[in-house]
Amino acid sequence: MGCDRTVLAILDNSYCEEELENGDTREVMKFIPFLAPYKVCVLPLIKKNHSEKAQEIYNTLSKYFMTAYDETGNIGKRYRRNDAIGTPFCITVDDETLNNDTVTLRNRDTMEQIIIKVSDIVDYVKERIEF
Repeated sequence: MGCDRTVLAILDNSYCEEELENGDTREVMKFIPFLAPYKVCVLPLIKKNHSEKAQEIYNTLSKYFMTAYDETGNIGKRYRRNDAIGTPFCITVDDETLNNDTVTLRNRDTMEQIIIKVSDIVDYVKERIEF
């Protein structure tokens, strides 16, 4: 019984509804990254242009972390879906990835986006999800 209450408390304390600048509400599961079911999600910006490279990145990341892949809907909706399930990081693959081997990495909690080299993603995520 005590364990059940602990799990419920963790879930309850992780769930947030945040009002965005444009007036929309975003639902977020702010799990400690170590506890998040998926650590990262790979998102090709444009399915027909970026899917191949996105699949390569997904295949690499899935060797290290529970990784999701989403190419359905616009990028904002994909970010929101991952916020709602608690994914700490989203990786967006776009033309810059194809040209410069960089991706946009978005942090779930701050919504901050940074540009990072593909070769640095694993180390970046590992450092931030360790317990």
